[in-house]
Amino acid sequence: MADGLLTGVVLEPPAVVPQHFDQAVAEKPAALKKDLFLCEDECSDHSYHDKPGTALLTLEPEGNPLLPQIIPTNELLFYERFRAYQDYILADCKASEVKEFTISFLEKVLEPSGWWAVWHTNVFEVLVEVIDVDFSALKAVVKLAEPCICKSKLSTFTLERVKELLDLKEFRLPLQELWVVSDDSGVFDQTAFATEHVRFFYKNIWRSWDEEEEDEYDYFVRCVEPRLRLHYDILEDRVPSGLITDYHNLLSQCEDSYRKFLNLRSSLSNCNSDSEQENISMVEGLNLYSEIEQLKQKLKLIENPLLRYVFGYQKNSNIQAKGARPNSQKVTHVVSSIIKASLLRSLFRDRFCEESYKEESEIQFHSDLLSAINACYEGDTVIVCPGHYVVHGTFSIADSIELEGYGLPDEIVIEKRGKGDTFVDCTGVDIKISSIKFVQHDSVEGILIIHHGKTTLDNCVLQCETTGITVRTSAELLMKNSDIYGAKGAGIEIYPGSKCTLSDNGIHHCKEGILIKDFLDEHYDIPKISMVNNIIHNNEGYGVVLVKPTIFSDLQENTQGETEDNKALEVQTSGEACATEREDLEELLQCAAGQMEYYARADFSEQAEGNCEIVNELVAASTRKGQMKKRLSELGITQADDNIMSQEMFIEIVGNQFKWNGKGSFGTFLY
Repeated sequence: MADGLLTGVVLEPPAVVPQHFDQAVAEKPAALKKDLFLCEDECSDHSYHDKPGTALLTLEPEGNPLLPQIIPTNELLFYERFRAYQDYILADCKASEVKEFTISFLEKVLEPSGWWAVWHTNVFEVLVEVIDVDFSALKAVVKLAEPCICKSKLSTFTLERVKELLDLKEFRLPLQELWVVSDDSGVFDQTAFATEHVRFFYKNIWRSWDEEEEDEYDYFVRCVEPRLRLHYDILEDRVPSGLITDYHNLLSQCEDSYRKFLNLRSSLSNCNSDSEQENISMVEGLNLYSEIEQLKQKLKLIENPLLRYVFGYQKNSNIQAKGARPNSQKVTHVVSSIIKASLLRSLFRDRFCEESYKEESEIQFHSDLLSAINACYEGDTVIVCPGHYVVHGTFSIADSIELEGYGLPDEIVIEKRGKGDTFVDCTGVDIKISSIKFVQHDSVEGILIIHHGKTTLDNCVLQCETTGITVRTSAELLMKNSDIYGAKGAGIEIYPGSKCTLSDNGIHHCKEGILIKDFLDEHYDIPKISMVNNIIHNNEGYGVVLVKPTIFSDLQENTQGETEDNKALEVQTSGEACATEREDLEELLQCAAGQMEYYARADFSEQAEGNCEIVNELVAASTRKGQMKKRLSELGITQADDNIMSQEMFIEIVGNQFKWNGKGSFGTFLY
């Protein structure tokens, strides 16, 4: 029989369920023990069987009818696992206390004997009876069912092999390898849930290095909750596939490096000599430790839902630009599902009249939008006629083209359907998109991502479902007269080293309006941002959020020369500053003061406060960043940048209105 197929094997005369299995069940009390997973405020006459994800339905085994039914527990919802670990299993324990707390939990809910389970591995499944539980080792003492019932992927798996394997294990099996058999009485339901929580924890939550990491936070807050959220975000397709791959690769690398580190540390502890080999091993150990710490930090960035949202996944688009056509000719592509005579007449009158097209030009007609985009070369134009266009997969623009809707945005709708990480990817040097409405569904990442080059959006509407527009490092966005709303993340994410010009736009009903990422890193330049006459309103959090390192806050205690009027600026003007630096600071402060005086005269109080607040914070952040780089340079860590003006992030902030944002106009996030 071919390998990989499940094969039913009966190693003794067949029986569906051992005779004394029913007897063991009959000896148990019929009533359930008090459910440890119910909230205290829930009515006592409501069983947890009525809760979604905890109702114990019987599960028919696939292929082999000889194995008894098991209690399905692996489909629990996020909040059910969250509550179990937080309230009943781990509580506020430290990493070093995890096993102790787990044992204490199991001793309260796990039946010590008399229950049946399927011993499940990647190769076989065998029915066993649990006769005792070694709580301290998280193992169960078992014996084979009589008659022995199993199914295996290997036809050579025999009773002798089963007994040999159990003998090697001394008939002690890890609880996470046991799936409790259903007996229809509910007596062993708690046992089934308990083993499931242990199984899930050691498979998806626990890391071998956790026990060595102790801090002021309890283990649940520091590790369990973020990893649990990541697990369910992956299950529910809220994490880009590339980021999932990166996470698993990082996890594998970290586990491998940590295993090498433990072996090396063990060998050093057993060596008493000061040999050259020992010194080499110590250096190798230090290098391994440094590598492990870096890998753990990367894992934490992905595991933490807020940091994952803030930093995102910087993937590169693999779409290559075609460049110009061999004959250097430019083509106009017309997209319409149905071309009527009236539409054709108006299109030619408005777009292809002699004044506009004096030279001979080629026109191609398409019924599918993606086919038109894929047919484009450098300098082509795509005119999209009124209609509703459905796109499956990623919409990638790699060449410098113009994508123009012929009509109002609500008349030209491009909707994404089907699973996929992104909707619109832009990598062209100069892309122009106008008069189009984009509707996002089922994407994991933003509605539009600008990886490279410049993208101009004019008179567009973006109806988001996840994140809105993402402007990556070295990319540029010019957005005007457009509307973006509905993002579960930020309406616009601006990365370091990018350029973003926003004029006369509406950004609303998102988690955050605009999220700006400012890193203290010599490899990144700060973003350059201009905001004029935008209306940022009804966002769940802040209108504008600045992300910056926690190290900035350390400088606040050392700032001097504050006055009541410019306290928010927190500018240090000590005698140690050189004359050039003082001149730069004065120029920067005068610029900010002029902005604030303008807003003070304005009649619109809320939006004025928002603009002024951004100016205050960004000037302060720019100053502190310059000071930090200067201090680091004195230590030989990085090169100083004495031109404080070069640190300024905002080129222009004029006339923006901030209304009804949940947390206010402007906020900062320290990481």
